[in-house]
Amino acid sequence: MTDVAVLGTGTMGAPMAASLLAAGHAVRVWNRSPGRTDALVAAGATAARSPAEAVAGADVVLTMLFDLEATRAVMAEAVGAVGLGAVWLQTGTVGPVGTAELAALAAEHGLAFLDAPVLGTRKPAEDGTLVVLASGDPALRARVAPVLDAVAARVVWAGDRAGAASALKLAANTWVLTLTAATAQSLVLAQAQGVDPELFLEAIRGTATDSAYAQTKGPAMLQGAFSPAFGLDGGLKDLGLILAAAEARGLPSRLLGAVRDCYATASAAGHGEDDIAAVVTALRGED
Repeated sequence: MTDVAVLGTGTMGAPMAASLLAAGHAVRVWNRSPGRTDALVAAGATAARSPAEAVAGADVVLTMLFDLEATRAVMAEAVGAVGLGAVWLQTGTVGPVGTAELAALAAEHGLAFLDAPVLGTRKPAEDGTLVVLASGDPALRARVAPVLDAVAARVVWAGDRAGAASALKLAANTWVLTLTAATAQSLVLAQAQGVDPELFLEAIRGTATDSAYAQTKGPAMLQGAFSPAFGLDGGLKDLGLILAAAEARGLPSRLLGAVRDCYATASAAGHGEDDIAAVVTALRGED
């Protein structure tokens, strides 16, 4: 049994904590909005009143927070209370530059650090079938294996350098966010031409151009079912990181900029807390 502190129990952190409990680990949880830990406490977790209280005595500190600013602020409170020998498993999406900053914070306090963002949305998190993209000191792998086994179907090790996994995560989220916007554009175009948009999904089903993601997000778009599995504002935040990474390396960013603008339009129209499927509203020209 591993003693795990989970900081951040939102859309992803809560089901990850639940998976850890189901696997028999001791779990302490903290969230800025305390009510979001109630269900986990009922399932056997211990609620902490502060990040420092959560991490004291933990073998693994798992952070799943919205962005770099939130992660930096929470760990600034917690890092002094982390015990010798603990590992910080940083699973939120903060990009390689943000990861380097957090790794430096960990090193300053003698805390072992692994870069470990995840692929998957709420349902895979609930099922314990996320894909973890990890990088960092190979000597730490065995120490976090029980935690990763509880939350993930598999782990892709991207290298021995913290930041490599976060770079891979940006590439993966480029695919996810572009594919979602492209699915929306195809549905909208079909409908604008007087064609039942469901026929687009039927036409690609089972072909080389099909995508399980299109077959999931497409019906949600048509039904206006935007309960968040991957929040739109989270996707917009990630697109900012993706654009910054591309521009820092001199890559053309016309496609990325257009995709980002679609999500920004949907967010400005009030869909920021909805699922990324709500990007379809921007492509329909809805207010």
